[in-house]
Amino acid sequence: MEQYKQEFIEFMVDSNVLKFGDFTLKSGRKSPFFMNAGAYVTGTQLRKLGEYYAKAIHDNYGLDFDVLFGPAYKGIPLTVATTMAISELYGKDIRYCSNRKEVKDHGDTGILLGSKLKDGDRVVIIEDVTTSGKSIEETFPILKAQADVEIVGLMVSLNRMERGLNTTMSALDEIKQTYGFGATAIVNMAEVTEYLYNKPYKGNVYIDDTLKAAIDAYYAEYGAK
Repeated sequence: MEQYKQEFIEFMVDSNVLKFGDFTLKSGRKSPFFMNAGAYVTGTQLRKLGEYYAKAIHDNYGLDFDVLFGPAYKGIPLTVATTMAISELYGKDIRYCSNRKEVKDHGDTGILLGSKLKDGDRVVIIEDVTTSGKSIEETFPILKAQADVEIVGLMVSLNRMERGLNTTMSALDEIKQTYGFGATAIVNMAEVTEYLYNKPYKGNVYIDDTLKAAIDAYYAEYGAK
């Protein structure tokens, strides 16, 4: 596993973003783990988060793209942090762009925040996590309505690796099949489990035998095929 992936797993734990226990998801599923990207709240956390996204985007999609698009609202700080990190790490200037929930009719008008989109722009979409693909269903037509852009791919922070509500595929695989562009994550739950299983980290073992059994049982029932 790449070094930045190991560091990112530790970063999620340190930031109290990735939690283990007994959680009820919006879908109604009982899950032994939960991710809340809203727990990234400091400048230091956002700077590090941008660096992890930048490295993952570089490794999966390269830097031959023009715009990083983050759907409102959580995608807005992600695009800013990551474009800054790409500039600092790789010396490449990428434009950032997000949508507004409400169209603005004065000043900086329109539905977009940040850079305007132009015909021929190559775009990478960035999100915190995708569980159902609904956000891409909303985002894709917004992008296509602004200009004749090419979607290079989607990058999220964690792939939960579970099937959707109406299919046996994961949300990321559904996106690949439906839209024809790449969809990947900085890390997936298999990597998280492998890295933390029975491994003391700062005095705690986050995934012991009991929790590992709960995770295995969860994927036996809800894991993507």
